[in-house]
Amino acid sequence: MKEFKIYQIDSFTKERFKGNPAGVVINADGLSDNQMQKIARELNNSETAFLFSPDSKDCDGVIRYFTPQIEVPTCGHATIAAMYAKALEEHLDSCILRIKTKIGILPFEIVKENGDYKVIMTQGRFELSPTFNSETTNKLIAALGLAKSDLDNKCPVQIASTGHSKVMIGIKDREKLNDLSPDFNDLASLSKSINCNGYFVFTFDSDIPEVLTYGRMFAPAVGINEDPVTGNANGPLGGYLIQNRIVEYADNKFEFNGCQGERIDRMGKVNVKVKIENTLPVLIQIMGDAVEVFQTEIKIG
Repeated sequence: MKEFKIYQIDSFTKERFKGNPAGVVINADGLSDNQMQKIARELNNSETAFLFSPDSKDCDGVIRYFTPQIEVPTCGHATIAAMYAKALEEHLDSCILRIKTKIGILPFEIVKENGDYKVIMTQGRFELSPTFNSETTNKLIAALGLAKSDLDNKCPVQIASTGHSKVMIGIKDREKLNDLSPDFNDLASLSKSINCNGYFVFTFDSDIPEVLTYGRMFAPAVGINEDPVTGNANGPLGGYLIQNRIVEYADNKFEFNGCQGERIDRMGKVNVKVKIENTLPVLIQIMGDAVEVFQTEIKIG
């Protein structure tokens, strides 16, 4: 029997039971794919991260991510959680770790401040797909419970990605955002035809100067009806806003805060930074707080 240590971390918050919960298996060496899937299903967070020893000289470790149903290539909040748990476990000082993911080796920065930690995740290469045709858009907004009049006209409906794609849907009104009651079966069915599992609905309707957007993210095709706070939605949103010239910026940099989780009482905040060259996003980073909820061990033979 081998003992595996598990942390439960809430990401993008300093308040327990807010933000987005993720499981982290800190010493995953020796676990099979089947065992990881079962652990993720048992913990039943939207994602659980598994940390492994480095498998080559060009990285400081390996990370894998599982939803309760499938493995996914990358995950924002579970990365924040995993690096936070690693920092706690190993009493790390500020550092940058090169961690191997399914989308390549990425630098994850741990920032130690006043005895606690923030984590900065550099995301994968930004990609923006063409705007959906009217037929697909109509199916999508119907499945979300939206009308055409709810859409923000300056925001095209299209897929954006930094490694794990999301459909971007901008709407006018935060009250409408919080009232959404999607048809999850229709969204899951649509995911098969558009080859994208996540739907990120956002609005600029904010009453807090330091918060640019509020959002909600639905991914029923991978077993996540609603994700509380999504790093791999807010990060690509930054690239989407720049490439579509929806926001202004200076000195080839754009930074904003996105809030998510208000409707389900798990509010969290993601800080997004975009580096820009020739009017296009070339580097996207997200930063977030985290807090430990509990830790435990399981024995697997």
